Amino acid sequence: MSKLINDEFKNDPRILQAKKLLAQTLSEYQDKITAVKPCDPQFQDIYQQCIDLLGKRRGRPLYFPYLASGIGNGPLVELADGSVKYDFITGIGVHYMGHSHPKILEACIDAVLEDTVMQGNLQQNIKSIELSDRLVSSACANGADLKHVFLTTSGAMANENAFKIIFNRHAPASRLLAFERCFTGRSLSTAQMTNKPEYREGMPEVLKIDYVPFFDEKDPAGSTEKAVKTLSSLIEKYPGEYAGMTFELIQGEGGYYPGEQNFFVTLMEVLKKNKIAVMIDEIQTFGRTRELFAFQTFKLDSYVDVVTIGKMTQVCATLFSPDYNPKAAILSQTFTGSTTAIYACLATLDEIQNGGYLGPAGKIEQLSNYFRVKLQNIAEKFSKKLKGPFGMGAMIGMTVFDGDLETTKIFIQELYEAGVLCFLAGKNPYRVRFLMPMAGVSKEDIDHVSRIISAVIEKLNKD
Repeated sequence: MSKLINDEFKNDPRILQAKKLLAQTLSEYQDKITAVKPCDPQFQDIYQQCIDLLGKRRGRPLYFPYLASGIGNGPLVELADGSVKYDFITGIGVHYMGHSHPKILEACIDAVLEDTVMQGNLQQNIKSIELSDRLVSSACANGADLKHVFLTTSGAMANENAFKIIFNRHAPASRLLAFERCFTGRSLSTAQMTNKPEYREGMPEVLKIDYVPFFDEKDPAGSTEKAVKTLSSLIEKYPGEYAGMTFELIQGEGGYYPGEQNFFVTLMEVLKKNKIAVMIDEIQTFGRTRELFAFQTFKLDSYVDVVTIGKMTQVCATLFSPDYNPKAAILSQTFTGSTTAIYACLATLDEIQNGGYLGPAGKIEQLSNYFRVKLQNIAEKFSKKLKGPFGMGAMIGMTVFDGDLETTKIFIQELYEAGVLCFLAGKNPYRVRFLMPMAGVSKEDIDHVSRIISAVIEKLNKD
């Protein structure tokens, strides 16, 4: 049987040998990146000039003076000033595989050998079929009816597409529901839903959003009753006007607050009764709980209508049931993802689904629990200086000192200078959040990071 020219090309011995040599060479240089390291004075001035120039071009400074050199080793990343840091926020969850992972290298080499840089509405490569089928079959594994998927370039765009799908299905309904403290993005419509007025400053109102209080683990029954009462009251106030409700099952930017199954089910029953769509925003939670999808972890498969994923998947997606397959031509993008993102996503899914990460005894739970114990030990050592840990699975947060914004920012910057990247979450109290590179981190790395956290708290406590 004759072969495609591309099959012959990719299996050419010269290509295979080149890939092998690249992998070997990467491994040799990664072996030089083994621990946190301060900046090299010879790079310091030019590095600062680059940081200043980028801030000038952006119109605002970077949150961290972070410019990667282009190589790392799992959770460790080398910056262009010669320093090495532990990346425990991974671009707010993007670099799930860590830095310079050999499987990502291999996937991206295969991708750049393709002739298509960006795939989209008119031109897609064969791997987009494999990815689409993989996502649908994984989403439907426990009984969900998410038979369709539309790939896209960002989490915000995945949510935008979800809104369009839901409005199209429930026209002329024009309102949406969400939880207090929610975050869905910073585009015009997603910023409208995100429960932070400062993200909408100077922006016109493009969506009508009403908010429902989120679950309170200190008062499960009371918070559930309060949420249902609020939801029912809004539905009564605006009959027939709600198209859907967005659920963050574990609030991300809101402060790493996880919900609870009964809470979600109780609300979803009300929504179903009133023919209002159930949308799950998994831009951050996907791949970070004991099941691939957080809605599977919470056993909400029979309720979901639309689900969005992103961040660690590189190419983002909106999954939806046949009932929500739009009849109008509302889903169309020049770009639905780069070929490298699609290959990287498949490699990441292979690692998660076949590498022992999922389940109650999987790597996610093991590493999460290990880090939590370390943080708990620090909290006990520095009484009242650290509260937590909070969150669920690979989404781990803590409150430092009194949780005010200024002190939390100081802690985050001090931790960065000491060699660990984390980020901000929540409000009143503000929290520090971590998103470990689950496919590249070890218990030994967590030990090192915990010692650095402890040292920074001790330093600030003395100051």
